[in-house]
Amino acid sequence: MIRLEAATVMLQWSVGGLFFLWYTTRRNEVGAGYALLLRGTFGVFAAIAVVLGFRYGVVPVREASGIVVAIASLVLIRNKRSKLDLIAPLVGIPGIVVAGVAAVENVDFGSVSVSLLRVIVGTAFLGAVSDTMLLGHWYLVQPGMPRRLINELVDAVIYIWPLEVVVLLLPTGMISVINGTIDDGWNGVLGWFWLASAVVTGVLAFVTRAALKERSYSAVMAATGLMYLAILTAFCTDIVARALLAV
Repeated sequence: MIRLEAATVMLQWSVGGLFFLWYTTRRNEVGAGYALLLRGTFGVFAAIAVVLGFRYGVVPVREASGIVVAIASLVLIRNKRSKLDLIAPLVGIPGIVVAGVAAVENVDFGSVSVSLLRVIVGTAFLGAVSDTMLLGHWYLVQPGMPRRLINELVDAVIYIWPLEVVVLLLPTGMISVINGTIDDGWNGVLGWFWLASAVVTGVLAFVTRAALKERSYSAVMAATGLMYLAILTAFCTDIVARALLAV
């Protein structure tokens, strides 16, 4: 069994969001306010991860990484050099990796490998979806930004999405919930709910990319609205599956 821990999820969300912050700002085409907003938001998420870790079960490396991520994000909150935005997600990676290993109750190579894949891919997945929605809103503040920036994030979601689904299907995975081998407590409803969430997330990402092909400014707002929905379905895809498989 692979445990689901709130501290790990919050650290994943923080590290993924900060990585895609760097991915977006690496060409210095986004206003400083956007970076400030995301550093502050995801820095707080890292701090919450640390609090949750100390409250519900300490994983020393994870908590240490979370502290450094929070400090790096908040200390560099007014940083104008985008390259420095890589510091926070990089120092968060050891915490995520160790948390993935620590989540496995009966340690063996297969279970550890699956757990690591899930936390690493999940980190990228949650970060890409969240940052796409946040960047879409920033076009209201800075409407002259190149459309390429949000297109790149949507493409990242599309590329990561199938990997997210695959790692959650790896044994013991969601197939066992759907076919009834693992009882979800709702006569299989949650397994099908997960499948619907996974499919809808992919559909929303592709529809968002199609919407962004329109030349009008309203296309960006439409894409942002679609990514609002994608955040909900993406979190259901990741968290519901990991919760069911941890039972």
